[in-house]
Amino acid sequence: MTMTSPDRTGTGAGAAARRQNSDGPGAAALLGRTRATVDPVLRSAVGALPGPLRRIAAYHFGWQHADGTPADGPAGKAIRPALVLASARALGGEPGAAVRAAAAVELTHNFTLLHDDIVDEDATRRNRPTAWTVFGMPDALVAGDAMLALALRVLADDGHQQATAASARLSGCVIELCAGQQADCAFESRDPLTVSLDECLTMASAKTGALLGCACALGALYADAGEAEVTALDAFGREAGLAFQLIDDLIGIWGDPERTGKPAGADLAAHKKSLPVVAALTSGTSEGEELAELYRRPFLEEEDVRRAAEVVERAGGRDWAQAEAGDRMARALHHLSRAVPDLAAAGDLLALAEFVTRRSR
Repeated sequence: MTMTSPDRTGTGAGAAARRQNSDGPGAAALLGRTRATVDPVLRSAVGALPGPLRRIAAYHFGWQHADGTPADGPAGKAIRPALVLASARALGGEPGAAVRAAAAVELTHNFTLLHDDIVDEDATRRNRPTAWTVFGMPDALVAGDAMLALALRVLADDGHQQATAASARLSGCVIELCAGQQADCAFESRDPLTVSLDECLTMASAKTGALLGCACALGALYADAGEAEVTALDAFGREAGLAFQLIDDLIGIWGDPERTGKPAGADLAAHKKSLPVVAALTSGTSEGEELAELYRRPFLEEEDVRRAAEVVERAGGRDWAQAEAGDRMARALHHLSRAVPDLAAAGDLLALAEFVTRRSR
């Protein structure tokens, strides 16, 4: 899947992002550096958990096998902590001062993943069994709870003058995340044709955009930026988060299982009312009606899943999601230009923005 990000801001931001990704070390190197910088704080925090919870968290992060022996599994892309550090740098702050805030954001993100896997009954993540399938649902649930508490403690123990404001912002974000998750679950019990695209976008903004916006805002706070810059970077992250979710939803239907770590069409098999699906359902086409009939079935066979993917594409859901992702990223870059008028100073943020809309897994 190829994704383009049209530059509609008049600032040249889209072109700047592409130059950064091709001329500089790019997002992959940036994410690798972030992981190396943040991991020691994450490991230290997780290491303070009681034994059984520590083991579950270490397994989830890919640091241990299920039997507790060391592992070198994938721990995720580290996009959110990278946004914290990149936002601090873009506004003239010292990224090193924001490492604990970045770790807190990553702990919060992984709390949501542990819970999402339970809610969605996902059996695999990052090409290995999910924590709840290995340790049981109750233990995985409380490990997720502990991870959220760890995130807030990491901030509480930070001596930075913005730690209190950061903690309050992160707590508010978690409430918004929970509201988005609740809305997502509520959609599942509704008839396929009754969920509107606006409702779905609002849900995705809360469930995904809120934490990316919070990550950027925390970076701005730790750079001692003014309220206008913090607000603009929050808006940048939220719009980038919507673009991220749109691409993620496309991958959930057409992604390569070898790269996603999940079965092909997993979101369709689970009857997820993702953004491309809802765009197809509300398209007013015969394909939208056909998709609704498929979604009304209690179980989809493998052939039904393939058919549903074809119907979503014929109804325009795939094209709409790709175009909407580009539009959301253009809006994100507009907000970024308000906070950082000289986009040369925002190279890392531009590389991450490019990564969000170019990734194919």
